[in-house]
Amino acid sequence: MSKPRIAIVPGDPSGIGPELIAKLLQSAEVRDAADILLVGDSHLWEQGATQAQTELELATISEGEIADQVGLSHLEMETIAPEDVQVAEVTVPGGTTSLRCLDKAMDLAMAGLVDGILFGPFNKAAMTAAGLNAEDEHRYMARYLGHEGYHSELNVLDELMTTRVTSHIGLKDVAANITEAGVLRAVNLANDTLRKAGKARPRIAVAALNPHAGDNGKFGREEIDILEPAVASAQKRQMDVTGPWPSDTVFLKAQRGEVDAVVTMYHDQGQIAIKLMGFERGVTVAGGLPIPVATPAHGTAFDIAGQNKANVGATRQAFDLLVRMAKTHRAERDAA
Repeated sequence: MSKPRIAIVPGDPSGIGPELIAKLLQSAEVRDAADILLVGDSHLWEQGATQAQTELELATISEGEIADQVGLSHLEMETIAPEDVQVAEVTVPGGTTSLRCLDKAMDLAMAGLVDGILFGPFNKAAMTAAGLNAEDEHRYMARYLGHEGYHSELNVLDELMTTRVTSHIGLKDVAANITEAGVLRAVNLANDTLRKAGKARPRIAVAALNPHAGDNGKFGREEIDILEPAVASAQKRQMDVTGPWPSDTVFLKAQRGEVDAVVTMYHDQGQIAIKLMGFERGVTVAGGLPIPVATPAHGTAFDIAGQNKANVGATRQAFDLLVRMAKTHRAERDAA
């Protein structure tokens, strides 16, 4: 199979995104793994190279040349003036360039010109000020792409993936929003995404909601009434799913490599574990969208922006995972 073509977006120029991408592209293994198209203003990529104290040669091409593009190339955009880039500050221009570059990358992906999108960290406050008009970039992308099916943020650490049944809601509302259908959607998303990343038969553990997995109903009936039936239903569909497991021990199984994914009930149940296990390697995947999209799980890190202190580890992990997913995506698209 030919290499996938990956579009890379710098992220918020006030943060560490441009520096991270400059560091990522210094790896010969990265440049050999895919044809890479940088989407964004040339001065942003030059900014990143300066911050990383390295060099980045840009071969600029037109949109009409993308279908035949090989190696490392650049699609020029004009989204922000150099004087409007304010390092380590939340700005409307920073949010605007984030959205416009992301929009262009999605346009290219839906046109079949690129097979996946990697973006540097965004700043939600800047994007909101610039007109995001969505809970987060994942819902923004789904709306932009016209995707009405189930989608959710997935978190990945090395070979471990987590999905969640509820996400950005208050803890007091979690139990009321856990349903058998919701658990099955999270299980299916983990299973499908892992298969696209190369796992033939993913092993999935479902975390409990209550202490001691409810202790036979003593601490709540969600495990008995919702989670156990959901697990049984997934098993009937020939998926390798077990649980519900007590949430204070399920990540020990994951850490030992006994499962490939953990389905959690709420945001911090999985996020705390994943970030403790490897904050510098965490990846976020926009699961369920019609195109593969990944980004490092950390934020824009304004506290170290422009200081050549950004660790490229999570960005490299995101790129490697995206390449695997993009290969599957291209194969499925070509076979359709």
